[in-house]
Amino acid sequence: MTAPHSSTRRVLVLGGGLAGTLAAAALAPHCDETIIVERHRLPTSPQPRRGLPQARHAHMLWSGGAEAVESLLPGTTSRWLSQGAHRVPLPTGMVSLSPGGWFRRWPESHFLITASRDLIDWGVRAGLDDHPRIRFIQGEPTRLLGDHARITGATIRRPDGTKETMHADLVVDAMGRTSCATRWLGDLGVPSIPESIIDAGVTYASRRYKAPAGTPTSWPVIHIQADPRTPAPGKIASIVPIEGGEWLVSLSGTRGGEPTSDSEGYEAYAAQARSPLVAEILARAEPLGPVTVTRTTANRRHHYEKLGRRMPNGFVAIGDSATALNPVYGHGMSAAAQGARALAEVASRQGDITSRGFTRHAQRAIARPATAAWMLATGQDIYYPDSRGKKPNLVDRVTSAYVHRLIHTATGDLTTTNALTNVMTLQTDVGALAHPAVLLAALRGPRLPALTGPDLTLAEQRVLNAPGRRAVTQA
Repeated sequence: MTAPHSSTRRVLVLGGGLAGTLAAAALAPHCDETIIVERHRLPTSPQPRRGLPQARHAHMLWSGGAEAVESLLPGTTSRWLSQGAHRVPLPTGMVSLSPGGWFRRWPESHFLITASRDLIDWGVRAGLDDHPRIRFIQGEPTRLLGDHARITGATIRRPDGTKETMHADLVVDAMGRTSCATRWLGDLGVPSIPESIIDAGVTYASRRYKAPAGTPTSWPVIHIQADPRTPAPGKIASIVPIEGGEWLVSLSGTRGGEPTSDSEGYEAYAAQARSPLVAEILARAEPLGPVTVTRTTANRRHHYEKLGRRMPNGFVAIGDSATALNPVYGHGMSAAAQGARALAEVASRQGDITSRGFTRHAQRAIARPATAAWMLATGQDIYYPDSRGKKPNLVDRVTSAYVHRLIHTATGDLTTTNALTNVMTLQTDVGALAHPAVLLAALRGPRLPALTGPDLTLAEQRVLNAPGRRAVTQA
């Protein structure tokens, strides 16, 4: 099947979330028309939208992702900050208990953006307002058009139930974890897409809190990590400051150690993490609503990039449609943003999005930042008890031992801290951890003695010392 000939270049983006809107921004300069298809009505302000249950959980946009967004839609960071988002300096603005001990809060080298997901998505959509080549339509994709060699469009079911055939020179799958594209491609004769799954069985439970009176506006991200080397389910607790003087608190546990949806037991679960710090802080804050739980957290990757020349022209997948990550590591948005920037770079380099092999090269470029995020997530999740999917081999075990040595060293060494932060923020790939200076630092070990507790400022300590609503006991 081929589309009717037209000199007009059209891009069809299936999905109006963060990945889809950024892909549209990336491709708009290289086509005449970009249509974003979203099945739910999108709000015109930072409000919740249907079809995004993960919006009720904590989100972080690392500097590597924020810079990618800014390169595609200049002014987005200012738009976020003007609405109350936080620019958190790293490692200065993070209090973190790693598997190797408490991290120090060295001077700023990187940053992250924290805000509600509603604000982050709105800030990106607002950057597309009045764009002459981009428009949104409401509808639900039901199948792809074309054949095994070229995808030529999609069938869209409109809100009134009618179906519309929409032809395009390029179709972008940004439908996320619920995408049916692999099945639709199979129906057209495209070879099976290789898939990887690593599932630690993580359950997420999140709740909003009002920050206590007197809390500094520069309140840090608090993150109590699990240690996957211990033979017990991992339990993680995080506090992320967002707009409006609120905190988004997310607790998570791997299979066998899941957090509760019960409001009464929520803070008690937080006390079961490797440090009771989050529970102690929450005892001084005001809960603002019920606990929201999600269990869709498996790391799942569709390796489109491995199809090579069998990859059909006219189709690319981006964001969670290609690589969905355990949200506890906070890399999903950043990897999607960097994938969109890579898509823009390939389009600029090749000059024609309809050229033979464009989608093959684009998919490989999208996969590169996703690979770094995948390795960071699965390198931890693969070791939790009862984790399902691939089991660690010798290379995995050697790599894990080296990374743990780096984490331990970073608790008292600035060189190693900067290297790890470079990788964690997706500013560089994991190969940077093999730099001779980093190898030497790992061999030498931490230069400073281990901290015996969290590295808190006097203002933060005052919040912790204030009378709480209840006593906290660690299980």
